[in-house]
Amino acid sequence: MLILLVEDDPAQLEPLQTALLQAGHIVDAIDDGETAQWLMSQKEYDLLILDWMLPKISGVNLCQQYRQSGKTAPVLMLTAKDTIADKVTGLDAGADDYLVKPIDVVELLARVRALRRRSPLWQGDSLSLDALHLHLNTLTLECHQLTTPLSSREFQLMEYLMRHPRQVLSHHQIEQALWGWGTEPESNAVTTLVRRLRQRLQAVNAKDWLETIYGMGYRLQPPERGRGVGSGE
Repeated sequence: MLILLVEDDPAQLEPLQTALLQAGHIVDAIDDGETAQWLMSQKEYDLLILDWMLPKISGVNLCQQYRQSGKTAPVLMLTAKDTIADKVTGLDAGADDYLVKPIDVVELLARVRALRRRSPLWQGDSLSLDALHLHLNTLTLECHQLTTPLSSREFQLMEYLMRHPRQVLSHHQIEQALWGWGTEPESNAVTTLVRRLRQRLQAVNAKDWLETIYGMGYRLQPPERGRGVGSGE
């Protein structure tokens, strides 16, 4: 999932971002409300995680603005406020769930999994393309009863490809999809990542599913529909 995480305390922002990245999510980690407000207008997120107390624009106000714009992705509020009145305020602003600080990472990830199921984009806990299955909770790839684990970055690329099957995706599209706000990939990052993912696909006898369309990018599709197209890096 593409997640917007907004928390102004670096001591909390960094471990939460790390945990979400390790779970295979793509994370735009922001420490102020104004930047978050701009990103909300520019990108389509699958989930928003908003700290209640932020400089300039509070998480509650961000949530209200997000809902008023007609967007429906789930919103999880993080806050030290734990009274019933505070919870009602957050829920009335449009939040879907509420987590009280200090944040337990295990609980956070469980809440994220639960909220993913509420998303209109949710397709279940696995993505499938013919015999190929990507298991979202375990970061594993399966084909013909063979299974291989994926690193978080390999998983992100595989998920992106499986959400856009049979489409040619350029280097630029992949960079925009997989690297969060404020991060800049190295020039050969996509090529290297594709090579690593092909090794994982080879482990489940599916290497030929990921094709290189020379001069254009990459395409994921069952091999019987893509014969004759080169599959080098």
